Order: sequence, then C-alpha cells, then structure tokens
Amino acid sequence: MLAKTGKTSRINAWLGTGIVLLHLLIVVPHGVAHSNLQIEMNQWQNVYILLVINLLPLLAAFLIWKRPPAGYWLLLISMTGSLLFGVYYHFIVPGADNAATLPEHAWTHTFQWSAVLLAITELLGMAIGAIGLRSVSRG
Repeated sequence: MLAKTGKTSRINAWLGTGIVLLHLLIVVPHGVAHSNLQIEMNQWQNVYILLVINLLPLLAAFLIWKRPPAGYWLLLISMTGSLLFGVYYHFIVPGADNAATLPEHAWTHTFQWSAVLLAITELLGMAIGAIGLRSVSRG
C-alpha cells in the first residue's frame, strides 16, 4: 500500500518502525533493571505494561505498513499511554518505581537512564504517529 503513496509516506513508515524498535531496545534493559532492583508491579500494571507499552507499539509498526491510518493511530495512542504511565510512575508519584528515589544499586543507573530514554522515545513516537496521520490524511 505504501509503495503507491510516495517517498514521504515511506520515510514516515520507516521512522515509525524505527522508533518502535528503539523503544523496544530500551524496554528490555528497563525491565531487567526492574527485576534486579526487585521493583514489583501489581497485576493491572503488568497487564498494562505488556499490552500498551510492549505489544501495541509492535502491532502499530506492522500496521503502519499494511493499514497506515490504523497503524499511526495505534502508534500515537500506545506511545501516549506509555508516556503518561512512565512519567507518572518514574518521575511523579513516590514509590519503588520512582527513578529519583531509588537506593544505590548496581542497576539503579540503568533504570534511571532507561526511564528517561523511554520518555524521549515515547514522545518521539507520539510525534511520528501524529505526523504520519497528517500525512496519510492528505495523501
């Protein structure tokens, strides 16, 4: 479908796919840091993390190539949900998941840096989703 829509659409699709893959590369060490720091989440948070933060962006990257409007919508929604969840728990609410209040540990810096990098990739993912939507609505 994208081959018919031009160079800009392909660039947007590659950007969307790239940000999802970069996000995944950051999610993995962040999850490992969670485990090593013994930061446990409750059941609804684990389901949210699995679906919204891990699986939906991957589905969005696939859909961007097959059904661009749906893919960009899903990218925008999943990255917005990921950003809100992460910023709230990593930087606002006090608790074991707050990056600023972690005790010193071998995995503390990995957790902190990955929390910041996740927020950056999620913000970029939101922007790419919005730009992609705008592009396909004009195309």
